[in-house]
Amino acid sequence: MELIDGKATAAAIKAEISEEVNNIVAAGGKRPHLAAILVGHDGGSESYMKNKVIACEACGFKSSLIRFEEDVTEDELLAKVNELNEDDDVDGFIVQLPLPKHIDEQKVIMAIDYRKDVDGFHPVNVGRMAIGLPCFISATPLGIITLLKRWGIETSGKKCVILGRSNIVGKPMAQLMMQKNYGDATVTVCHSHSKTLKEECRQADIIIAAIGQPDFVTADMVKEGAVVIDVGTTRVPDATRKSGFRLNGDVKFDEVAEKCSYITPVPGGVGPMTICSLMKNTLAAGRKEFYG
Repeated sequence: MELIDGKATAAAIKAEISEEVNNIVAAGGKRPHLAAILVGHDGGSESYMKNKVIACEACGFKSSLIRFEEDVTEDELLAKVNELNEDDDVDGFIVQLPLPKHIDEQKVIMAIDYRKDVDGFHPVNVGRMAIGLPCFISATPLGIITLLKRWGIETSGKKCVILGRSNIVGKPMAQLMMQKNYGDATVTVCHSHSKTLKEECRQADIIIAAIGQPDFVTADMVKEGAVVIDVGTTRVPDATRKSGFRLNGDVKFDEVAEKCSYITPVPGGVGPMTICSLMKNTLAAGRKEFYG
């Protein structure tokens, strides 16, 4: 079994991005600028945002954090989105999800200029990705594809089972894994209502677990030599930790790892690659790679 080190892979990619940014600036070009909107004080969102700011520094980007309290109105938020759309200095920006219940998330996503949508959530980017056109790809699926490539894991013609069908991970992951220029795999998507979920998993060469249930994937669901990518990051209580909790994946790591050829840990697997992919998208936005 080989442990896929997402942290080390992400660090290597950020160093490559930093070098490219140095070259751009040295040639008189503009330093890429990523802005982020954070609403409220959700613990998970706070720590993600902190890591994004640190990653921007490592890549040599300019970064701006715009904060609103939980009671911000939808109109106020949309006005800020529009302001960032119009700001020529901002190459890309994100609105950290989830948003408070009184705000329509889809409305906010739709309001973002797709040419600055480095999260890859706007329908224009989602649609372009689905038909294989250049675009911003959602950060977690892009991170997983990058990990598989960097670790030399063969995906072409393999049977890949994706657990979960969310718009952020499951659906785009399935699209990428079936596309010829990315995964080129035979893809099955399973979810909470799938009748033959365990049987499908047992046949899989690659399992990508993004179902949001701690320890959901057990050893009896994994065949010998399978590649297991764990996207889950659920906070579970842990009295031994200073924070009082730990991050737990969707895979029962200790028992599943023994059967795998490759597996990602939680934390330190997919998580760092998600932020790293956001950096890749920001560089692409700064270089006007997809949209003029």
